[in-house]
This record gives sequence, structure tokens and C-alpha cells, in this order.
Amino acid sequence: MVLSPLDIHNKEFGTKMRGYNVDEVNDFLDQIIKDYQITLNHNKELEEQLDSANGKLKYFNDLKDSLNQSILVAQEAADKVKANSQKESEIIIREAQKQSSDIVSEATNKGNQIMTEASKRAKKLAVETDDLKKSTRVFRQRLQVMLESQLEVVKSNDWDSLLKEGSMSSYEEIKKVVGDRLDNGATQGVNSTAPQATEEAPVQEAPVTDTDTDQGETVVIFPDNDQEHYDQK
Repeated sequence: MVLSPLDIHNKEFGTKMRGYNVDEVNDFLDQIIKDYQITLNHNKELEEQLDSANGKLKYFNDLKDSLNQSILVAQEAADKVKANSQKESEIIIREAQKQSSDIVSEATNKGNQIMTEASKRAKKLAVETDDLKKSTRVFRQRLQVMLESQLEVVKSNDWDSLLKEGSMSSYEEIKKVVGDRLDNGATQGVNSTAPQATEEAPVQEAPVTDTDTDQGETVVIFPDNDQEHYDQK
């Protein structure tokens, strides 16, 4: 049991012959009590400081543990966020690749479709152009035949005999010859069937001054001298 200053103060010693001086002993004990009390107070202060230090140490240890736990939680959360971000980025990349592939495929299909339609239209246009050329050749041949027949009518010897100066042909005779010639020439020109032109047998071109001449229309051109002759008649 630890002695207190009061225990030292109340301590009584017995006396013997030739013992210690009581006053000196009491003075020494008083000094011991004072020093002991100072030591006890200092120890108490040290204990209080130790308790405070231990409390702070415990607080910082708890704070350290809490910080470590927080760091671990934050690390786990960061790892999860990183993993989720990586997964989302992979998903986004896959979707972008799929969309780009779909876009390229769709564009390729549309391009092929457009090329196919353009090729079909080009072939159709070529066929229509070829048919138009054939129809134009037939029209040209028929027009040539009609014009040649009309030219034969104009070059006929009957015209020379009718229009010769001093001839005594009557109006009815001239009308009959001219009418028969024109009717025969027109009928021959309209009903003539010319063979279609081919690449192996090209048709000889004939000069045509009016390209808008109707296929079924018969045109007769009189020379200026003959017209004057009719005017004189």
C-alpha cells in the first residue's frame, strides 16, 4: 500500500534512551512530506498528461483506421467505377461499330441498287434509242420513196407535151393528166413499203429540206416557170 503524506505526518515513533532527537526527526519528516507531496502532484500531472496522450492516441488511431477504411472503400468504389466505365466504353464501342457497319452496309446496298437501276435505265434507253433509230430509218426510206415518186411525176414526158408552147391541149386534158399523175404518185408514195435499214446494208441518204413533213402527207412542188406558164394560160 502506498503511503500518503498524511500517513507520514500521523506516524508516531516510540522513545528509547539515547534515541534520535525528536525535533530533528519531525523536521525531516515534514521535509519528506513536502517532497513526497510534490512528487505525488507531479506524478498525478504526468498521469493526467498520459491519459490525455492516450486519449489522443486512441483518437488518432481510430481516425487512422477510419481513414484506412475510407481509403479502402474509395479504392473499391474507384475500381468499380473504372470497371463500369470500361464496360460502358466497350458497349459504346461495340454499338458504334455495329451502327457504322449497318450504315456502311445500308449505303452499299443503296449504292448497288442505284447502280442496278441506272444500268437498267441505260439499257432501256439504249433499246429505245435503237428503236427510235430504226423508226427514223423507216420514215426516211418511205419519205425518200415518196419524194422520188413525186420527182418521177414532175419529170414525166407528159408534162413536156402539155406545157409545150403552141400545144392545143384543152384545159380538161391537162387537168386529167395532172390529176392522174398526182393521184398515182401520191398513192405510190404513201403505200410504198421500204425495207428496214440494217448495219450491213446502210441506206443512201436523200436530201430533205423539211424534217417535219408528215409521213402520210403528199407534197408536190411546181417549178417557177411552169407556174408562170399556168398563170399565162
